[in-house]
Amino acid sequence: MRERRGEREAWTAFVEGGTAPKANKYGAERKNGYASKHEAEAAAKYQLLASRGMIREYKEQARIVLVPGNGKLRPIVYVADFWYLDLDGKLHVVDAKGFKTQVYRLKKRMAALLLGFEIEEV
Repeated sequence: MRERRGEREAWTAFVEGGTAPKANKYGAERKNGYASKHEAEAAAKYQLLASRGMIREYKEQARIVLVPGNGKLRPIVYVADFWYLDLDGKLHVVDAKGFKTQVYRLKKRMAALLLGFEIEEV
C-alpha cells in the first residue's frame, strides 16, 4: 500500500510540474526536513542545547574532507549529521544511525585514523 501511495505522489508531482519527495532507500520516513524521525528528534535535542548555551558552534550536515582530491580524483567526504563543541572545547561529530553501511564503517575508521576524531552514534 505504501509503495502505491509513493507512486501516486510521484505521478501527481510530475503532472503538476513539481518534484516528488525523495524516498529513503532504507525505508525511513522524512520528518521536518530530516532524513528520519530519529534524526529529527536528535536535531531537536541539539538545537535546544545550543539555544541554552550548553554547546557551541553547532552545525548540521557538516562536510568533512577525509582525503583531499587530486586532479581527476575527487575527495572522499563524510557528511556528519551534527557537529558541535562542548563547553570544554572538545569536538563532537555525531551521526543519527539506523543502519550502518559498509561505506559508513569505512569512513568512520578513516576519520579516526587520518583525522583523529571518533564519530559518535545516537
